[in-house]
Amino acid sequence: MNMVEWGAAALGLVNIVLVARRSLWNYPFGIAMVALYFFVFVEAKLYSDALLQIFFLVINLYGWWNWMRSDRIADGGVAVGRLDHRARLLWLAGTAVAALAWGAMMARFTDAAAPFADASIAGMSVAAQILQSQRKYESWVLWIAVDALATGLFWSRGLVATAILYAIFFGVALCGLVAWRRTMAQAAA
Repeated sequence: MNMVEWGAAALGLVNIVLVARRSLWNYPFGIAMVALYFFVFVEAKLYSDALLQIFFLVINLYGWWNWMRSDRIADGGVAVGRLDHRARLLWLAGTAVAALAWGAMMARFTDAAAPFADASIAGMSVAAQILQSQRKYESWVLWIAVDALATGLFWSRGLVATAILYAIFFGVALCGLVAWRRTMAQAAA
């Protein structure tokens, strides 16, 4: 499975760089990545992350459709925006409740290796991916948290390529956060 993991990691790296650049072409790479990662995570007994890949497949298709219909700005990338304070709090609370509930269910009913860490990664990833598909700046904040937690979890499970990928994702997510903030400031000017 090691070659599949490395292939998925390479696709993921291309995907996130293109997302940070607000390019529609991120989606074919993202779709291929999640298809491969489904099998990687099943083999590692990270069932929340495996199921998450099915969700990612669907949300990537939605995101691709949504980004194609969105406004473009002068540099050719898609326009981005922010959540209001109320929406931000609702997303945060919903994500926390979902992650705790899912982690409790995985701990009780499966032999998951790290049910609460895995569920937290899954819950934040779901929220981040939906927000990213809607071109919301806050998606990057969640991705930064996901990448920090996932790097340690995947390393502990022997998924070296994936841990390295998520450490790189962390850096790219920081760059994406800054780039999308700059894009919003330019659009407002």
